[in-house]
Amino acid sequence: MILSVILSIVFYLIYVNIIGTAFQRLFPSMGRIGIFLILTTCLLGSYVNIPLKRYSTTRPQLTIREVSAFGITYPVPNIHMGRFETLLALNVGGALVPTVASIYLLTQLPTNMLPNLGIALLIVTAIVRFVSRPIQGMGIIVPILIPPAISSLAALVFGGDFSHIIAYVSGTLGTLLGADILNLNRILNLGAPIISIGGAGTFDGVFLAGVFGVLLA
Repeated sequence: MILSVILSIVFYLIYVNIIGTAFQRLFPSMGRIGIFLILTTCLLGSYVNIPLKRYSTTRPQLTIREVSAFGITYPVPNIHMGRFETLLALNVGGALVPTVASIYLLTQLPTNMLPNLGIALLIVTAIVRFVSRPIQGMGIIVPILIPPAISSLAALVFGGDFSHIIAYVSGTLGTLLGADILNLNRILNLGAPIISIGGAGTFDGVFLAGVFGVLLA
């Protein structure tokens, strides 16, 4: 048990140091306190959702009714149209903070690199859209290793000296677009009580795409 605790602390420190290194590469002028605030906002903000709009959908629902006859109970299925309320929200740590950070990084990118960024963003968006899967009652699930791998490869090919910026922007925005925005119509029909853009199954992909995409690039 002692060894497990020690190893957990060591791995946590390594993890925090890796993330800190990536953010220092992206925001060199902010210093340690600024990096800490950004990192803390991303992690704690993943638990905060800003309500945007409430949707009401109608879809078939299966219920089981039990009927007893001569001492034997029979299950009787019944299908009826049920009405479901779905709240569309914006996740602070998985959508708002990465979007604001990406807008800031775009101001640091030369104009001649914008077409390269557009190509990288298009590639990440298309692949994430292809691999994302809708899960009934939950939302969209994205394999967490694919966004950082694709964004880092795209940044290495199209980024040049600004590969770290292209890796972050294409990785975070590409994951948000491919997983949530382009799947919005499918998400609203999954019967989940709350759909959070950048939350749940998308947050890991967005966060890791930004951090490890920068490191790999």
